[in-house]
Amino acid sequence: MRILIAEDDARLRSLLERALRESGYAVSSHADSDSALFEIETDASDLLVLDIMLPGSMDGVALCRRVRERDTATPILLLTALDAPAHRVAGLDSGADDYLTKPFHLSELLARVRALLRRAPLAVSPVLEVAGVSLDPASRTVTRDDRSIDLTAREFAVLELLMRNPGRVVSTSEFIDHAWDAHYDGYSNVVASTIRHLRGKLSSPGRPDPITTRRGSGYVLHAEGDPR
Repeated sequence: MRILIAEDDARLRSLLERALRESGYAVSSHADSDSALFEIETDASDLLVLDIMLPGSMDGVALCRRVRERDTATPILLLTALDAPAHRVAGLDSGADDYLTKPFHLSELLARVRALLRRAPLAVSPVLEVAGVSLDPASRTVTRDDRSIDLTAREFAVLELLMRNPGRVVSTSEFIDHAWDAHYDGYSNVVASTIRHLRGKLSSPGRPDPITTRRGSGYVLHAEGDPR
């Protein structure tokens, strides 16, 4: 999943980027409202984390309001050092889904991110089932033939993308956009390595490997009985 951060404090922005990436999210970050708005309007994100005191043509509250004029679904988390009730009310009334006051513990921020993503339209989709594999986006659990499978955040994101596109070749760049950063350096190796580990975890006696490599194109997840 992709998370956009708009935070002008370089140190905090770096801490947020690292914490979110280590949790398996793809992250893009901005230091002002104008560059953040440009990306918001040109590329999809699964969650927006916006500082209220942003430089640029609008602050975080105005940016949140601007986003909500076109997008009522993407979760928005506001960050601010302003903790008066009036400030919290203004932020929530602008369309934000949650509000976190600085300073905060990264563990709390990550918990709020997980909660917001669980409420997002993509995350509350029905359980996905392909080739005996069952993936629940809400609880982030995976089973195959009733056997629970423990996946890393990256492996889960890769499998989810495959299961949302059964029978279609998913390119390496699509995996990068979904589970890593758009400018990640080392595309093919990291995707191939993740697919290899995922195949090992999904292997089941008497069952074929559900993931097929299309050399030079990407990977495809087959439903049982589909031609390969």
